[in-house]
Amino acid sequence: MRHYRELWLILAGGFALFFVLSVFDGIALTEDYELRSAGFAKAVFGGREAVAEVPEHVEEIAEEAKVKDVPTDTTSQTILFIGDSMLDGLSPRMADYCLQNGHKLVSYRWYSSSTSKWGAQGTEFLRGILAQYKPTYVFICLGANELFVSKPAEKCGPAVERILESLGRTPYVWIGPPNWKPDTGINDVIASKSAPGCFFLSNGMEFERKKDGAHPTAASAVEWLDSVMRWMPHNCAHPIRMEVPQKPLPAKAPGQIIIKLRNPNE
Repeated sequence: MRHYRELWLILAGGFALFFVLSVFDGIALTEDYELRSAGFAKAVFGGREAVAEVPEHVEEIAEEAKVKDVPTDTTSQTILFIGDSMLDGLSPRMADYCLQNGHKLVSYRWYSSSTSKWGAQGTEFLRGILAQYKPTYVFICLGANELFVSKPAEKCGPAVERILESLGRTPYVWIGPPNWKPDTGINDVIASKSAPGCFFLSNGMEFERKKDGAHPTAASAVEWLDSVMRWMPHNCAHPIRMEVPQKPLPAKAPGQIIIKLRNPNE
């Protein structure tokens, strides 16, 4: 019996030593050797320390996805601006920016339109505009008429993809809708489909609204577009020269500002 008792004491002592070494990390034995934790206690007993570390490459990928400051393109651009009725307020201010900075503007408003309309029957129409005017830069403002669509990823996602595919390699900025109520996900859909540094989130901004409660007033639309242009230099993937318009504006050259209304029945 005495031998069994000694054997149990040896086993118990060995287990206690193993447990202690698994808890206390980095015990120095000499200058050249130290004991490292085996992690046994954390695995068995858990605790706040038992949290998986984030692999370094994940953090590197996230860092690479951030848009770094890109030099501003100061050359004259041919800008295409497409969207819904929100362009009633945005297009005039965009025209001011183009006059101030020597750009040409082609703006197409399609009342009551949506990503689904532009991405369906509007795709060929959009390609026709692109072929005709050959823009070097595109601004888009769509999504306001889809703020409350159910399953926007399923219903709007493919249309957003088709619109962006139509642009090819032309640089663009998609201006998100000016939410007046929380949306069901259209902003997330557009943001996820857009390239980094190509989506401006308008949701969360404060606007003075027209009587319909949705459209920003003319003055508020000016501030809205001014915010986009302030965002552009340090956040946009393809910043272009967009200095704040000064009064009086430079004289408009023939054909420099073209603003049209898209008839859905065409």
